[in-house]
Amino acid sequence: MNTLSYRTESANKETVNKEWVLVNAEGEVLGRLATKVARLLRGKMKTNFTPHVDCGDNVVIINAEKVKLTGAKMTDKNYVRYSGYPGGQRFRNPQEYLVKKPTALVEIAVKGMLPKNRLGAELFRNLHVYAGPDHPHQAQQPKEINLKDIK
Repeated sequence: MNTLSYRTESANKETVNKEWVLVNAEGEVLGRLATKVARLLRGKMKTNFTPHVDCGDNVVIINAEKVKLTGAKMTDKNYVRYSGYPGGQRFRNPQEYLVKKPTALVEIAVKGMLPKNRLGAELFRNLHVYAGPDHPHQAQQPKEINLKDIK
């Protein structure tokens, strides 16, 4: 038996094959959308996945303002920020985010599902979220992907 044929190849920055992917968030449930996009950003479905390398795709999300939340989360869920000063704790619900900055809901959900280190910050830079159906990444020719096909 030839044991050299069973070598595990580790991906690196030069050997990784990054693509551009377009995701339509219209009518999608926020949490399910975020988990699938995080898997795309991380590259976990690729055969050459390496945990310490950015081997995921560049993801463009359109129609982020039309994302859904199940149950009463739209009004009951709270996002908490803290400035570090006494009395500096701020609360905001998803309804307020959709009015003020509709892309923030998707960005916060996806960022929470990425690693909390330098690699996670690098992966988050590969995410591009837009409120409407238009995006400036036509030159990259992103292929549209159906989230129902991703496990």
